[in-house]
Amino acid sequence: MKIESLLSERCIVLNLELSLKSEVIDKMISLVADHPGVVDIGKLGEDVLRREQDMSTGIGKSLALPHAKSAGVNQPVLAFATLQKVIDFDSIDHEPVKIVFLLATPEEMLAEHLKLLGRITKLAGREDVRRRLVLAQSPGEVIALFRDEEKDFPQI
Repeated sequence: MKIESLLSERCIVLNLELSLKSEVIDKMISLVADHPGVVDIGKLGEDVLRREQDMSTGIGKSLALPHAKSAGVNQPVLAFATLQKVIDFDSIDHEPVKIVFLLATPEEMLAEHLKLLGRITKLAGREDVRRRLVLAQSPGEVIALFRDEEKDFPQI
């Protein structure tokens, strides 16, 4: 399982025009509403918001990674967005966010969930990758970037 295989063009939005953290999270959840792996969008939304209340998923370096292990999905689900303007996400480094991933996995997939979080953080934590993501002109370009960056990575 690789990031590029989890992403689909319909779950990617570039230059999203929102200004609040709550709006961004709601939009990310709505992006996956029709995903075949989502069995209960309400449950997924509750789980993502509960996780966010526990601790901000603003992970630093302009990145946010709202995520949850949820009974609302029956397979891993991933969405991606870039923001037109940076927003406050209560990040651990106190810097605003420009790039957002939403990850949800079934509750029983803890190991895969942690590995996917780690892979996203590792790749998107690189300045060159973040720059390319922000400059991407199409969802296909985002998927191609991850395909290229993950070509030598093992499957999760």
